[in-house]
Amino acid sequence: MGGLRVRPPRRGATPDLVGIPLFTLTTALLLCLLGLGVGVFGTLVGAGGGFIVTPVLLLLYPHSTPDLITAISLVVVFFNATSGSAAYARQGRIDYRSGLIFAAATVPGSILGVLLANRVSRPGFDVMMGVALAALALWLLFGHTEAGEGVAGVGSPRTIISRDGHTYSYRARVRRGAVLSVGVGFVSSFLGIGGGVVHVPLMVAALGFPTHVATATSHFVLAFMALVATITHVLSGSFHHGVGLRRAASLSVGVVIGAQVGAHVSQHVSGRRIQHLLAGGLLLLGVRLILSVVI
Repeated sequence: MGGLRVRPPRRGATPDLVGIPLFTLTTALLLCLLGLGVGVFGTLVGAGGGFIVTPVLLLLYPHSTPDLITAISLVVVFFNATSGSAAYARQGRIDYRSGLIFAAATVPGSILGVLLANRVSRPGFDVMMGVALAALALWLLFGHTEAGEGVAGVGSPRTIISRDGHTYSYRARVRRGAVLSVGVGFVSSFLGIGGGVVHVPLMVAALGFPTHVATATSHFVLAFMALVATITHVLSGSFHHGVGLRRAASLSVGVVIGAQVGAHVSQHVSGRRIQHLLAGGLLLLGVRLILSVVI
């Protein structure tokens, strides 16, 4: 990132500090702007922005460990999801009954994902992240059923009337969603992507949610899941150097503002367009990460 100065190795320095860029006002401003963009796009597609923050931080900070990168990303996801959820709540698009069940189910997986994140090498972590993002993108583009279509007679009936008067009637497969949410919690905390990038496609394609309800409810679930994962990172010592907290704080300022913008814009974008935007972002970042390792 422009303007960053690398701290040279000094006598007695720990390996984790060698090569870490100095944190300057320019760095803070650039990270805040990055957070703004992440907040807008992440909230628009209901993914919390972690799928953008984690790969970008992997590219910007090659000396940082996977657990520190995921810890920073999950702090950003928490603030993005909380801000976005407030906006979506005002719009009346959150399925609270389903969301609370899914949020509770993510807790054990999210804790386990955090504990295993520091056991993977950086190159291996980068490749896994790239493959996961590319696979999700292809699934969204080619392996996806019509949003909110559901299965006749299957699932719990739901009717949500948004503040703008739009009625969403669908059948939510809550039990299946609770089981899948355990895995979502693990994958999202392990990779630091927040979970929405996995949860939204699952809610649309496998659980019968309309896209606009899925993006809003996913943000609601993300706020709880990211909070649990962040607390676990703090207790496990991922933020033992203050630089991680400073990066997270700068990014979070931007995402809080961007989330409000993203939630507003989402009212004027079709569900299918949201899916295409999400898939495109996933594919680009996934390929970029894989190339950064193999080339």
